[in-house]
Amino acid sequence: MTLSHPEFRNVAIVAHVDHGKTTLVNAMLEQSGAFGDHGGVADRVMDSGDLEREKGITILAKNTSIRRKGKGKDGADLVINVIDTPGHADFGGEVERGLSMVDGVVLLVDASEGPLPQTRFVLTKALEAKMPVIIAVNKTDRPDARIDEVVTEAQDLLLELASSLDDPEAAEAAETLLDLPVLYTSGREGKASTVNPGNGNPPEAEDLTELFNVIYDVLPEPSADIDAPLQAHVTNLDSSSFLGRIGLIRVHKGSIKKGDNVAWIHYDAEGEQHVKNVKIAELLITEGYARKSSDQPVVAGDIAAISGIDEIMIGDTLTHPDHVEPLPRITVDEPAISMTIGVNTSPMAGRGGGDKLTARMIKARLDQELIGNVSLRVLPTERPDAWEVQGRGEMALTVLIETMRREGFELTVGKPQVVTQQIDGKTYEPYDHMVIDTPSEYQGNITQLMAARKGQMTSMANSAGDWVRMEFDVPSRGLIGFRTTFLTETHGAGIANSYSIEPRPWAGEIKGRPTGSLVADRTGKVTAFALQNLADRGTFFVEPTDEVYEGTVIGANNRDEDMDVNITKEKKLTNMRAASADTTVTLNKARSLSLDEAVEFCGNDECVEVGPDVMRVRKVILNATERNRSRSREKQLNK
Repeated sequence: MTLSHPEFRNVAIVAHVDHGKTTLVNAMLEQSGAFGDHGGVADRVMDSGDLEREKGITILAKNTSIRRKGKGKDGADLVINVIDTPGHADFGGEVERGLSMVDGVVLLVDASEGPLPQTRFVLTKALEAKMPVIIAVNKTDRPDARIDEVVTEAQDLLLELASSLDDPEAAEAAETLLDLPVLYTSGREGKASTVNPGNGNPPEAEDLTELFNVIYDVLPEPSADIDAPLQAHVTNLDSSSFLGRIGLIRVHKGSIKKGDNVAWIHYDAEGEQHVKNVKIAELLITEGYARKSSDQPVVAGDIAAISGIDEIMIGDTLTHPDHVEPLPRITVDEPAISMTIGVNTSPMAGRGGGDKLTARMIKARLDQELIGNVSLRVLPTERPDAWEVQGRGEMALTVLIETMRREGFELTVGKPQVVTQQIDGKTYEPYDHMVIDTPSEYQGNITQLMAARKGQMTSMANSAGDWVRMEFDVPSRGLIGFRTTFLTETHGAGIANSYSIEPRPWAGEIKGRPTGSLVADRTGKVTAFALQNLADRGTFFVEPTDEVYEGTVIGANNRDEDMDVNITKEKKLTNMRAASADTTVTLNKARSLSLDEAVEFCGNDECVEVGPDVMRVRKVILNATERNRSRSREKQLNK
C-alpha cells in the first residue's frame, strides 16, 4: 500500500568550480526519467543561462526534484529535492540561500584536484548549519586520479573546519561525519558506488542507485509537522510573463494549496515587519527540471513555488492567518567589492547598439536585480545618474554588467573598489586567502607579484610533479586586475583560487598596473598610418577605421605614464613618388578586451563604456587639460 504523502530528502550538491556538480545532477535527472522516453537529453540542463553555458560555471542556485516510486518507508514514494549550487565564492549568497532549503549536502571533490579553496567555503557554511555531509569523489576515471589521497585530504579538511567552529555542538556534529560512507562517482558516466574503483577507473556500478540510497540513509527526513498550522519560507524568486513574480518556498509546517488564504510576513527597507493577508493564485511543483501546476496540497518538508503576491521577497514568511509566526530572515556575508554603474556619458552615447540609455531604466533594472540577488546592494552616489553596486566579488558584478549589456543597456562602469569598514576607529578592508598552484620555475615571479599586492605567504609545499602550492593572505583590492598579470607571469600554466576571510586593518597603498595608457587626443577614425608610427609605443586596443574620441584609451603604454597621442593622423599627400609608396603596411593585431579584461585594465582615473556593440576603456575626464589640472590638485592635496 502506497502512503498518501511521499517521503522527502532535501539535499544540496556543493563543490569547487568545475568539479562536476551540474553534470552529476544531469545524470540524476536522466536516470529518474525526467527527460522522458523520447526526449533529448540536454547537456548540463541546470545551467540554463547563456552566461552559465559560456563560462562553464553555475551562477544561480536552482532546484530540481527526483521522484523514486515506492522507495520510501512502507512503500511511499521518495522525493529527493536537489539544489544545484554555484562553486565560485563570488556567488556565495546563492550557496547560503540554497543551504537554507536543505537538510544535508553532497560534497563533490575532483579525484585529481582534491579539495580547493572554494570547497572550504561551501563546506564551512554546511558545517555551521550542523548538516550531514556526504563526501563524493568525482571523476574517478581521470587518468591522473589519486583517490585515496583525495579522500584523506577531504576528511582532514572536515576535521580542520570542525575544530575551528565556535559552536561546540556544530564542531561535535562535524567530527561524526568521518563515519559516513564515501561515494565514488563519475557524473559523465552516470555511475556511483561506495567501493573504491582504483585510480583511473569508473565506479563499479551500473548507475547512480547507490548515490540515491546513501542520500536516503544518511540525510534526515525533514523535521516537519504536516498537521500543524502553515509556516513556509521564501528562499528564491523567479518570474513568468503569464504568472508574474514567482516565489520558491520551503514548507516547514503544515501544508499549502492553490487558492489558500495565508498571512504574508514581509519587511520594508528599514527592516520593519508587516503582515498582510493574501491569496495563493497558483501552486507549482517541480518534476525533473520543469515546473507544473498542481491542485494537490504541498506538505511540510517539500519545496514548491507560488504566485499571486506581486511584491514577495526572499526571506519572507507565509503562515496560517490565525498563527502568525515568522521564520528567521536569510542573512549572507557582507559585500567586499563595489563598482559604480551609471548612464553612458561618452560622446558616442546611443551609438553602442543599445536601446536602454536613461538613468530611470538603469535604476529600475538594478532594483529588479535586488529582488532575487540577496548578496547585492545598490547605494546612491553624488550623481543622480550613477549608483554604487556592491557584491561579493569582481566576477559577481561583471556577470551583472554583462547580463545588462546583452539586454540592450549602455552603461559607464567604474573601476572596482573594496568596501571598507570602520572598527574601533580604524579602517578595515576585506581579505582573501589565495591558493596558487604553479610550476616551480615561476615560484619567484609569484612571490614578487603577491608581495607587491601586500600578500603574506602562509605556507608553501611541493605538490605533484614539478609543481609548488603557495598560500597567501592578501587584501581583496590586491586581487583586482590580478588574473591577467598572473597568467602572464606563469605563461598560462598557473592555477589560482581564493575565498574570503575576516577583514583586517588597511594594508597601505598598493600600486596599480605597471604600465600607463595610450590616450586619444582628438575625435576621429583610427588610421593605419598612425598605428604604424606609434607601433613601438605599446599594445593597441583599436584597429584602422575604428572611431575614437578625445579621452579614449586606445592601448597600453610601454612606460608607467599616460601618453596622449594622435591616433587619427593621416599621411600627407604630395606630388612626389616615395620609395616606399607600394610597400604593404603590416600591423600587429589589436588586443580585443573582454568585459573582465577591460574592468581589470582600468586605472584609478578610468572607466569602461559598455554597450551591446561596444567595449571601450576611457578616461573619466576626457579633456587632457582638465585631467592635468585634476592631477595637480590631487598632488597638492596629498602633500
